[in-house]
Parts: sequence; C-alpha cells; structure tokens
Amino acid sequence: MNKILIFSIFLISTLTSAQDVDSLMNALENDARPDLVIATFKSPKLVLLQTNETVKKNDLAFWVGHRFGDIGGEFGGSHTLFGLDVATDLYLGFDYGITDELTIGVGRSKADETYNFLAKYKLLQQLEEGMPVSVTLFGQSSWITREEFQNNEFPNQTDRISHFAQIIIARKFSSSFSFMLNPSFLARSQVSDPNDKEGLFALGMGGRLKLTKRFSLIADYTWVNGLGRPSDLDTKYYNPLGIGIEIETGGHVFSLNFQNAPFITENNFIPNTQKSWEDGGVRFGFAISRNFYVGKKRTINTN
Repeated sequence: MNKILIFSIFLISTLTSAQDVDSLMNALENDARPDLVIATFKSPKLVLLQTNETVKKNDLAFWVGHRFGDIGGEFGGSHTLFGLDVATDLYLGFDYGITDELTIGVGRSKADETYNFLAKYKLLQQLEEGMPVSVTLFGQSSWITREEFQNNEFPNQTDRISHFAQIIIARKFSSSFSFMLNPSFLARSQVSDPNDKEGLFALGMGGRLKLTKRFSLIADYTWVNGLGRPSDLDTKYYNPLGIGIEIETGGHVFSLNFQNAPFITENNFIPNTQKSWEDGGVRFGFAISRNFYVGKKRTINTN
C-alpha cells in the first residue's frame, strides 16, 4: 500500500506543474459553434459509469484507478485499516482520441488479470436550441488472462471473453448540474451459477453537481438485479452505487469516491458486485486521469 501511495503523491505533484499549459490547450479545442453545449461532464468517467465525454483529437489520456477493501463489516475495520491494506482492483489504461468524436482505448485490471479494449463514439451533441441531449455509444471487450483456479475452468479461449455495449444519454441542465441515463447490455460466455444469465441488461444513471470552481459532487447507480436477472441465485448480488468528489486541476481530473463495487470496469462490476452499503461493504477508491497532446504542434494566432 505504501508504494501505491508514494506513486500517487509523486504523480499528482508532477502533473500539477503543467496545468496552465493544459488549460490553454483545452481552450483551443473548444468548438466555435455558439449553440453547442460543451463539458456536460468533466471526465469520460464518473464514479463507476462512463459519461458522454470523449477524448479530444490527438489527445492521449492516461488513467489510474484503484479500489481498496471493505471499510466495515466482516472483512473491514481497524485490522485492515478500514480497507486500505487491501487492493481489490487496480486499473491502468490509455485512451486516444482519433477524432473529437471517436475514442479508442486499452487497459489492464488487477481483477482476473483482465485486459479490456474499448471504443467510444459521440453520435449526437446537445445544442442550446433543437437537440436537448447528447448521445454517445460505448463498447468494450474484456479478456481474462489469469491461470485457471481449477482444471477446465475455461474450456475454450472464448470463455475468457465478455462484451459490453452501452448507450449514454446525457443532458446539461445548467452550468452546475448534469445528468445521464446509460442503458446497457453485457454478454458473457460463462457464468458461475447455472441459473444465472449469460446476457445481462443494466440501466445506469448518474449526475454531477458543481459545488465550486474546482470541486463537484458526483454519483452513479447501476440497476442490474431486478432487471431480468434471476433472484434465486446461490450468490447474492447487489446493484453498484458510487458517490464521490471530483477535483479539477488543469489538464487532469481526480476522483475520490466510495462504492460497493470492488471492481473498476463494467465487464467486472456489473455482474459481480457482492457487497452492499448496508453490511459494511463500502470501499474507498480513487481515479486519476491525465491528458497528453501527441499530435502536431499547434500554433496560436495572436493577431
């Protein structure tokens, strides 16, 4: 844990020095159309869910995400420093903006040693008049690479792969408040309970409330159980709920949050959340994103 904290502090202090340059770059990227509603959310991710935002053209976003252990309950408390001694998931990823509307990405999660490959496309964008919402399409495939826990756990290589698709419908109601709905579908080749479904529907919802210039309250909830999933499974599953604080510092965004999901990517946390807020299964987590411009050098017209 100490190594993770030292790395995080070093990364934060290093990145902060470039925030003035990044603010200028972000200003140059703004669309000139006066009727276009921009910055519905400040990051492509909220707490757990994807937002409608994509990475700008020729920008490379580096992501670090972390989930600690239970704060309370049977597996929490002071003997695990309220979960800080435990790392249930660690995510490292890169997202690249092919255009302002199209993002592709790759990442790796500690959970099941999972690699994920994603694509995100901004189909429609909210306008001051005419178009009331923004619509973004998101797709992700995950590949489990860990060794089998038991013989023949994954009979076929395809049993290690899952696919996730989502439509993100978002609206910026004011400069302080944004909200989104995320209907989704997860397709798996293998389930741990024979009564469970390989295909799961989910409905996510999330919002952002701006508190100050730099701080915002963020929250999201994903409805999975009760949306067609059998209720008589051997394992008890819960709907993921996350609440956090988002901090803007120039070219990067920090998210400090609490959630009952032990995993970071949708292919993992949507089907496998087995903790609840009521029994102490809440855990602390954080996310750091940092954008790097990797295109041709841009010139600024000073005339």
